[in-house]
Parts: sequence; C-alpha cells; structure tokens
Amino acid sequence: MKVVLTQDVKGLGKKGEMVNASDGYCRNYLLPRKLAVEANSQAISELKNRESSQKHKIETEIAEAKEIAKKLEGKTLRLTAKAGANGKLFGSVTAKDVAEVISKQLGIDIDKKKVAVEDIKSFGVYPVEVKVYSGISASLFVSVGE
Repeated sequence: MKVVLTQDVKGLGKKGEMVNASDGYCRNYLLPRKLAVEANSQAISELKNRESSQKHKIETEIAEAKEIAKKLEGKTLRLTAKAGANGKLFGSVTAKDVAEVISKQLGIDIDKKKVAVEDIKSFGVYPVEVKVYSGISASLFVSVGE
C-alpha cells in the first residue's frame, strides 16, 4: 500500500515521503496513529505542492545569499581597538566584533558563527571569510587600527 508519511517513521522514511508499506502495517499501525495518510490523488498533489514550495524557498535563499556575498566580496572594513605602546591589542578582535562592524558599516546582519577569522591581537589588515550560505562565501578584509 502506498502512503504519504506525516511524521518520521524509523526504518520506513522521513516526513513527507511517499513510501510503499505492507497493508497490515499501514492499517494496524501507521493509519491509526496518524503517522501516514493513504496516497490518494489529493495527498499526492499536496506532496508535490510542498516539494515545489520548498524548492522555490531554497532558490530564493540562494539568490539572496549570492547578492549578500557580492556586496561583501573584497570590501575592507575599518575597526578600532585600544592597544599598548608596541601595537599589541588589549584583548583581541573576534568574530563577534567583525559581525558587528559588518552590520554597522554595510547594513548586513551576519551571524557571528558564520564569520571565520582567527583572533586578531595586533594592528594590521587581516583576511576574513564569511560563510553566507551552504557553499556560498565571501572574502573581505578587516583593518584594525586606533
């Protein structure tokens, strides 16, 4: 019997998949517990609509991510920090600081977890990689000075 799963079922499939299961398993376990619905024309069309809307959502997210990466690519951001006499910083510049500077100077909100930078402990220009989306990243530079 073909059914569309409404929840993940271990050993059978994930939510939203159309699977083939034995008649007894469907009638006695899946259908009474509302883990699946019978694969009639309405359920199949709903499944296709869900898949197409999910695909469209992913495509728009990728387009937005590419646009953000284009805005970030090659930019140099200026960041100020306090330092001692020899140019060594008090503390360090972290991914959180870089994400805040991107937000202030470019108006793009980036999560600090998506910023790949080693801790900066002295003045200079440092490369930073921002992972905007899966497989899409942008390289920029951070100039640390007084």
